[in-house]
Amino acid sequence: MESKHKVYNLIILDESGSMQSIKKTIMNGFNEVVQTIKSVALEYPEQEHTVSFVSFNSSGIKKIHENSKIELLNQIDERSYQPNGGTPLFDAMGASFFNLNWIIEKENPKNYNVLVTILTDGEENASKEHTAQSIKEIIELYKSKNWTFTYIGANHDVNMFASRISIENVMKFETNEEDMQRMFMRDRDARVNYSRKIRNFENVSNDFFQTNEEDKELSDDNEKQPEKKSFWKKLFG
Repeated sequence: MESKHKVYNLIILDESGSMQSIKKTIMNGFNEVVQTIKSVALEYPEQEHTVSFVSFNSSGIKKIHENSKIELLNQIDERSYQPNGGTPLFDAMGASFFNLNWIIEKENPKNYNVLVTILTDGEENASKEHTAQSIKEIIELYKSKNWTFTYIGANHDVNMFASRISIENVMKFETNEEDMQRMFMRDRDARVNYSRKIRNFENVSNDFFQTNEEDKELSDDNEKQPEKKSFWKKLFG
């Protein structure tokens, strides 16, 4: 019997104090991500999805799921997600990357991909073990091992920060309910597209959040014509 294509989903969620104000929306959004992963696994039965999910703050790193099968995924709630403390983002990334890589080497799958999702509303401020440079080196190494990295952030220069650690798949969000719902919807569509690309043997390293060429053209046009974008925003709200 032919083995399935393994897809390791790693989600790293900020649980620092600044996330308290958007706690409810984050919990709802993450729970939608759980449902999306389950739906994707049903749509692409030749793929076997597992999930490692960690949250972090200056009190430590919590392993909520470690390479769990999708049928074992639980929703997060008030008990499992309690924002407080600082943001040791680099340490959470380093520990999570090393742990998942160890699991993959132990399982030694014939064909696999890794999808990393990092979600934070603030920049690194409390790491002790890792720096931007050490994380960048790890990411660049793992990119050669079929790892795809995505960074979703708010309240800091998201593109600049992600660039420092060699992540190209970036999405910025505003910390209001409407924009966060948009963010999770876009992530959902991107996950479906990611599995479609794996089925079709397409490159999944870059353009993760660009689900089709029309989106890409619109994004490029907005970047090139900020004045035009601002004009229409003022006109129509």
